[in-house]
Amino acid sequence: MSQLAPLAVGIPLLGAALLAAGHKLLGRAGSDLLALGLALASAVLVLILLVHVGSGLSIYWFGGWHPRQGLAVGIDFAVEPIGAALAAFVALLMVVALLYSAKTEGVEAPYYHVLMLTFMTGMIGFCLSGDLFNMFVFFELMSVSAVALIAYKVREQAAIEGGLNFAVINSIGAFLFLLGIGLIYAHTGALNLAQIGRTLSHYRNDRVVVVAFALIASALLIKAAIVPFHFWLDDAYAVALAPVCLLLAGAMSEMGLYGLGRVWYGVFGPVMGTQVHVVRAILVGAGLLTAVWGSAMALQQDHLKRLLAFVTIGYVGIFLTGLGLLTADGVAGTGVYVLADGCGKALLFALVGILQHRFGSVSQQRLHGRARGLRVTAAMFFAGGLLISSLPPFGPFLGKSMIEDAANKVGYGFVPPLIVLSSALAGAAVLRAGARVFLGWGEPSQQDAGGADEQTEPETEGQRDRTPPLMLVSCGILLAGTIGFGVWFGFADLAETAARRFISGSAYQAIVFGRAVGRIHATSASPAWYDWLYCGGATLLAVGFAALGLFGRRWGAGKLLDLGQRAMTPVRLVHTGRIGDYTAALSLGVGILGGLLVVTLR
Repeated sequence: MSQLAPLAVGIPLLGAALLAAGHKLLGRAGSDLLALGLALASAVLVLILLVHVGSGLSIYWFGGWHPRQGLAVGIDFAVEPIGAALAAFVALLMVVALLYSAKTEGVEAPYYHVLMLTFMTGMIGFCLSGDLFNMFVFFELMSVSAVALIAYKVREQAAIEGGLNFAVINSIGAFLFLLGIGLIYAHTGALNLAQIGRTLSHYRNDRVVVVAFALIASALLIKAAIVPFHFWLDDAYAVALAPVCLLLAGAMSEMGLYGLGRVWYGVFGPVMGTQVHVVRAILVGAGLLTAVWGSAMALQQDHLKRLLAFVTIGYVGIFLTGLGLLTADGVAGTGVYVLADGCGKALLFALVGILQHRFGSVSQQRLHGRARGLRVTAAMFFAGGLLISSLPPFGPFLGKSMIEDAANKVGYGFVPPLIVLSSALAGAAVLRAGARVFLGWGEPSQQDAGGADEQTEPETEGQRDRTPPLMLVSCGILLAGTIGFGVWFGFADLAETAARRFISGSAYQAIVFGRAVGRIHATSASPAWYDWLYCGGATLLAVGFAALGLFGRRWGAGKLLDLGQRAMTPVRLVHTGRIGDYTAALSLGVGILGGLLVVTLR
């Protein structure tokens, strides 16, 4: 069954080549159908792999180059439950995005379809690869495709600027990744994750290993858009086509966090295991800073895509917090949260795409009260806002409660209140925007709505007085996803089992080198009463903050709102849009992260 792994990557890649060669025969409709079929086929293959692997690990060696005498010189796909689940999620999200984009205007066959398929190929290959250099290769395939998709509307200045910012920052990240790989290869003579982990386990924790980890971690945190590596993200999301935003917000940043977890547990964790508390403190600190920063910035946005971009940054911070706890419970909670919240953020971007289709704008100021007639769209938008604020008992609630329980177990009792604050601010930003746009409540947005990327045009074909059914169907699928992951509490047990396999570096090495390892099964406790209190409180706070933003001046809270605006002024000012400033922030972040690791990991 492991032979299906290369097919899951090869089918969309080969299909992209066929589309490029035969698009004149297919036309736009044929290209849409073929791309959708290829994405669906890849999704089915990955789902079969996921079911087959269960709680185990399946290895596919390209060319039959199996390890000999304890040395892995071949290239492998290592299919484990979390990687396979993330790959399946990416493929299914691509199916929804292609379904949604069937009415997208300005899409030229086959260029758009080829880029979407290569983007999916890069993400799936990154999830399945067991070789550090091939992770980099898929990392770059993903990034190059994303650059072209972000800057797809090449006649618009904002699209070029967003694509350029993404390209420069992520190219620096790729360079750091390659430098880290070079140090590891020079130190161990290996590129296979299991081989590197086994070799490093015989070394002491020296400076070369620490610097290599700092470089690779920085590259992956850039991809994840962790503060201060995050500046590229809102510029990119604000200008990308709505179906592209579904993929960017739902899965792309999470790839960086998955890669970080993979290299930590497979490569660096065993040699740095005695100092896990240091790495935990650094990662959790960065995660909480990102969570609060992103959610607070979301409240400052008039542009709906920028608002959702900062919401994405905030939730990536929560994901890093869960992963950074470096426990199976934290990894399991993060896995649940990524899938449920990924559907929720993709849903909100899809709904903003409907607004853009109907009214030709994504500015709260310009849309104020104009969407009163879109009742179905409004209902789903408000549902999305409540869900991402962790409304019990749905998907984000389940993942959030698992992360909070994991934090309490390691003595990080300060984590749950900060996650509650971040969730409440993010939910408030979405709910306030929905109330302005769909209900006409409150005053119009006070933020500037005159920037270049705010001058948006409809992206979809057809009459503007109706919503294409395929767009609504796509939104319904995403809404069902974010609800379903939490309603089925058995999903938490599967996530806990997968997490225990994911963190076991010794078991991973044993399977790669041909030794049998027994399957495992773990259970996760149902959310406790205080989990319901935390998450219910976050939802109530989100509603309260949204109401304060809408009616605060009428209620006499104008001074409080002005104080909040002044407090956020320095944070807003550092988002200049200038690539030189963003590169300087990236350099500062790499220096701080590397310095902390070198000084503390002795």
